Amino acid sequence: MSVFASEDRSPSISARRRVHHAVIGLATLLACGGSPEYDVVIRNGTLYDGSGRAPVAGDLAIAGDSIVAVGTVAGRGRLEVDATGYAVSPGFINMLSWANESLLEDGRSMSDIMQGVTLEVMGEGESMGPLSDTLRADMRAQQGDIRYPITWRTLRGYLDSLVARGVSTNVASFIGATTVRINHIGWDDRAPTAAELAAMQAEVRQAMEEGARGVGSSLIYAPAFYAKTPELVALMQAAAPYGGMYISHLRSEGARLEEAVDELMTIARETGARAEIYHLKAAGEANWPKMARVLARIDSARAAGLEITADIYPYTAGATGLDAAMPPWVQEGGYAAWAKRLQDPAVRRKVAEEMRTPTDQWESLLLASGSPDRVVLSGFKADSLKPYTGKTLAAVAALRGTSVEETAMDLVIKDGSRVGTIYFIIDEDNIAAQLRKPWVSVGSDAGSLASEGVFLKSSPHPRAYGSFARVLGKYVRDDTVLTLEEGVRRMTSLPAANLRLARRGTLAPGSFADIVIFNPATIRDNATFEQPHQYASGVRDVFVNGVQVVRNGEHTGAKPGRVVLGPGARR
Repeated sequence: MSVFASEDRSPSISARRRVHHAVIGLATLLACGGSPEYDVVIRNGTLYDGSGRAPVAGDLAIAGDSIVAVGTVAGRGRLEVDATGYAVSPGFINMLSWANESLLEDGRSMSDIMQGVTLEVMGEGESMGPLSDTLRADMRAQQGDIRYPITWRTLRGYLDSLVARGVSTNVASFIGATTVRINHIGWDDRAPTAAELAAMQAEVRQAMEEGARGVGSSLIYAPAFYAKTPELVALMQAAAPYGGMYISHLRSEGARLEEAVDELMTIARETGARAEIYHLKAAGEANWPKMARVLARIDSARAAGLEITADIYPYTAGATGLDAAMPPWVQEGGYAAWAKRLQDPAVRRKVAEEMRTPTDQWESLLLASGSPDRVVLSGFKADSLKPYTGKTLAAVAALRGTSVEETAMDLVIKDGSRVGTIYFIIDEDNIAAQLRKPWVSVGSDAGSLASEGVFLKSSPHPRAYGSFARVLGKYVRDDTVLTLEEGVRRMTSLPAANLRLARRGTLAPGSFADIVIFNPATIRDNATFEQPHQYASGVRDVFVNGVQVVRNGEHTGAKPGRVVLGPGARR
């Protein structure tokens, strides 16, 4: 059977038929005095069905890739799993995954699957397709520790290639607005011509028909920064008829946070599309008080009928690159042009001055962090620079005997990349306030890594290993910000509904059997900023499409992941 057979669409006639046939088959067996046989029966668990309702004790039966019974299951399973004392929930959905490359290196998706994540949703601004010749060449040049051949052209081709190689989690993606822009405009700071914009819209339509979930943007970075609101509206006008969502790293999370939220709402209002804010935050202590107004603004928009949601990662630091410390104008033309400009003494003086000067014209995460002591260098391409991994920008500047600004510029030039960087910019109280909002889900904003091999060459943000476990351990159990049933809903049925996923995000007959069995008393994140390569604990078993991927806390080696297609997909 094709890996895409019976995949997510709403409404799903085929899904209803399968449930109907399963019910008829069960009734026939019972009428004949027989006992139905299942592939898996999970018994005596505390079932959190994803709805946010209080849990119930019961059993769950799986046949093939689907849940076929929930409650008291009389028949036996070929595999019987005792879940006494454990929570049983739908698999968790990572609304912001950067597993694009890490799954090519290791399809087991270790750091996410060990937390119960069963679906990776990618495409924050940049997507792995469609790719022009120029973009393919640039992607090859920018590869770091993870090296891979680029054998695809389209976004669907990339997703298909993941499944062909074997992945343990399901995968889905938005088409990146930045990717589309580079394909047709390059890295230039200008608006598209009418012909270019029409070609960009056509590319979006093609991706939607291939199964993209919508359009993703990341507007603080060049060249996405150069795109104005009308361009983004036009892209969403192409995606909206296919049921596509607009999802965005806002143009500002700091000085102009409220205006950036307004821009997202404008795009939603003008296109009729749903819209989600990636990793909602107020960046920098001066901006922390704005979060209360932003939350109220979103509540008001939702009450007026706009479908606005958000996701977060539950940490007080973000992670990106040193490009977020430099003005966008110096980055025009892509990395090569950026690095060349940084070698011009006059340009360096101007960039250094702008890096030190507060502004609302572009987003400086270096300034938002408040100090270079709160900026950690987490990933380099060049072996000669890897000894700096895990050190602060202030410490590296002292070691090199240069200013913070000069050091940042030199590292970008010498490394041949933007340099992976962690910025401490987020208020803990705001994280709790955001989590209390019923429209906030969870994303890692990270790859799905392994504590071995090539992944040990960098020092990633601990969110790669702990975002979902941290919500359930710290914010549910320890801090009681959420009830457990609500915490589960935020990771399951809420993102499934926002993405218009049929048959995922709930424990119900007919749903795909993406299931997590975990211990609410022990689930926790173990990764730290100092020692990030540590798996979360507390997840005992994970099933993806009915196949057991984690058994008693150990990966089974199974890779049953599928492509989860968008609502406009044409097979």
